[in-house]
Amino acid sequence: MDGEPPVKIGKQRVLMIDILITAYPWIKAFHLMAVIAWMAGLFYLPRLYVYHTERASVGSEFSETLKVMEAKLYRLIMNPSMIMTWVLGLILVGIPGVVDWGSGWFYVKFACVLGMTWFHHWLGQRRKDFVADQNSVTGRHYRLMNEVPTVLMLVIVIMVIVKPI
Repeated sequence: MDGEPPVKIGKQRVLMIDILITAYPWIKAFHLMAVIAWMAGLFYLPRLYVYHTERASVGSEFSETLKVMEAKLYRLIMNPSMIMTWVLGLILVGIPGVVDWGSGWFYVKFACVLGMTWFHHWLGQRRKDFVADQNSVTGRHYRLMNEVPTVLMLVIVIMVIVKPI
């Protein structure tokens, strides 16, 4: 447009973009590894809750063992992998050309990732219930909820790979 000054991009910003573009395959690889670890936890923790609900009486040695397993899975594997998934995903989104902001696939994927994050925190709340010996959710409910990450994963993979919208 005549009369408008050209947009200036600082040398540091150009350098940062160049670094991100060069590092893209590495960022994407570590993002995928974090997603796999997070998904493993999202699949396994509800299964532990089924066992905890159906096979461990309150105060039993098995119940206490499950509490330790659940805590370690949630705090040492699931939380760090969720955080890394988000951090690396946001870095990927910031790399020019990675996302076509005019297509719908990214928005559907993002909504599913928000759903996955909600599910993660829901599992964390249920873990606190078990720690307090206050679980009120049935094993059947945990089995049904275990389908949530599966459905979200299917939609996410289709959106990222096929990009139907």
